[in-house]
Amino acid sequence: MIKAVFYRLKNGDIKGFDINGHAGAAKKGEYDMICAAVSAVGYTTLGGLDELCGINTYKESDGRLEMELPADTAPEIWAIAQTILKTMVIGLKQIENQYHQHIKVSFKEV
Repeated sequence: MIKAVFYRLKNGDIKGFDINGHAGAAKKGEYDMICAAVSAVGYTTLGGLDELCGINTYKESDGRLEMELPADTAPEIWAIAQTILKTMVIGLKQIENQYHQHIKVSFKEV
């Protein structure tokens, strides 16, 4: 199962995320559409943060993608990043609604 955890501040802003695991929806050796969908949403988010905000603070490894906004992010850039990150939540929640046995989206207050 894929677990997507969003780190949320008390005011509702998203500080970062950690996506970990594999959907396990396909048979061994077959293409996993759910993993591909989650990857597409994740990498589109990273692309938006990089190109629109100049934020490139992510780490990746096999089956894991994590990112945290820098503490010194300017307020106007922070606002754009929030739109991008909240759109990411919407995309992953839509996948979860359809394939809840393969992905879990949750929030952790930090």
